[in-house]
Amino acid sequence: MDPEFGIVLTTVADVDAARRLADGLLEQRLAACVQAVPIQSAYRWKGAVQHEPEFLLLIKTRAALYPEVEAFLRAHHPYETPEIVRVAIAAGSPDYLRWLAAETEPPADRG
Repeated sequence: MDPEFGIVLTTVADVDAARRLADGLLEQRLAACVQAVPIQSAYRWKGAVQHEPEFLLLIKTRAALYPEVEAFLRAHHPYETPEIVRVAIAAGSPDYLRWLAAETEPPADRG
């Protein structure tokens, strides 16, 4: 059984891309909160090891919204193959989880 809430992870190369994605997710109520954390990434890409500064986005959302969050990220993400991973929130502060639920309540026109 899936927990009701989750965190979707993705990375982008710069703060402008992080803000664009965060704003779009928040405006569409697909996320209650998006945090952008500067990180250093090391990864293999097209046969070579890369070392790049990036921003890790922590997207707090409802588990039921994951398909829409993924679709939004695929449509708006600047990377050819973006990281899009959902991590379940197994437990959390009841007050915080109530706030998360309220902020991701679908607008009447989304149904």
